[in-house]
Amino acid sequence: MPDPDPAPRNLEISRTRTVPASILRFSAVRSSGPGGQNVNKVATKMRLRVSVEDLAPILGPSATRRLSRLAGARLTAGGDLLITADQSRSQRANRRACLGALQTLLKRALQRPKVRKKTSRSRASIQRRLNEKKHRAGLKGLRRMPADEP
Repeated sequence: MPDPDPAPRNLEISRTRTVPASILRFSAVRSSGPGGQNVNKVATKMRLRVSVEDLAPILGPSATRRLSRLAGARLTAGGDLLITADQSRSQRANRRACLGALQTLLKRALQRPKVRKKTSRSRASIQRRLNEKKHRAGLKGLRRMPADEP
């Protein structure tokens, strides 16, 4: 018998941002893989579908763009984010796994990437490089055959 669905709860991403349960759509499907006869009778794999368009007001434009990039293959052609979980044999645990994966993905999308500052080499590092080149050139010069003197 499948686990009864717990009451839908809002998903907290940060102190100020919460995803309402009303935009999260869960469905149970039959899981693949080993499990004997139970796998043919019980739909324990959970599939979470949420529209990126519904998440946009919560995340903001820049985080929504990052989410679309981070989602990768989990983003459908219709603009939905599709997360599946079938690690457990219970619907409740798989539902929690889906919510955890969504929460992790949204937290990563909210993190602004560190701005890369262009740096230049120090004068000392340039000098070390040139000295090493001269040293190598000198060693290679010693390997040459001496020229015949007249």
